[in-house]
Amino acid sequence: MLTRNRPADVLRPVQVEYNLQPHADGSVLMKMGNTHVLCGVTVEEKVPPFLKDKGQGWITAEYGMLPCATHSRGRREARSGQSGRTLEIQRLIGRSLRMMVDLTELGEHTLRVDCDVINADGGTRCASITGGALALRLALQKMVEKGMLAKLPSILPVAAVSVGVVEGEVVLDLDYSEDSNADVDANFVMSGDGRWIELQSTAEGAPFQPEMFTSMAELATRGIDQLFTLWEGKTEL
Repeated sequence: MLTRNRPADVLRPVQVEYNLQPHADGSVLMKMGNTHVLCGVTVEEKVPPFLKDKGQGWITAEYGMLPCATHSRGRREARSGQSGRTLEIQRLIGRSLRMMVDLTELGEHTLRVDCDVINADGGTRCASITGGALALRLALQKMVEKGMLAKLPSILPVAAVSVGVVEGEVVLDLDYSEDSNADVDANFVMSGDGRWIELQSTAEGAPFQPEMFTSMAELATRGIDQLFTLWEGKTEL
């Protein structure tokens, strides 16, 4: 039986630190329990070839885990090539963050969000999305300050959290030990107006009933609502 240090419906301790990377256009160190992700945004005055001369911008993401982020050293993917897991996660992050703004309001700029996992203890993709969104807001504000944008685009907050079923109980914000023992695990990405952006859910053992998914979605909503208070200036939860 797993030993938990918090109720099943409570987020791990959350901390946000801003502007750790002075050369980034926006940076956030996102901490959810012992999962720590550094999210930095770079603004490029160009767009991918498929968007050239179309009068809109682009938001994309890159994700990686530092070699000592887990209990055993991982190889640098710059040397070994990106794994399928890495590619899937960074595409999820990019898709989620593109929901934040109308890309036609960005001009022909690319905002590249780098999410580097410093320490991994479950939920790294969710922490990357939540921290990346906060860093992206900083970058958009800096674009206005630099005159790259005439005004700040309308920004739709975005956040994400994991939920799973562990030993028959629905659990919010899984750490590694919970995730590795979960019968069901899921990732929920939501916009600030309560709409879902992406849902990922997998049965690890046996199929699960629809009502179980409903319970997970309800718990995810409560957790994400707490994360959205970071957009109001909170730095700890």
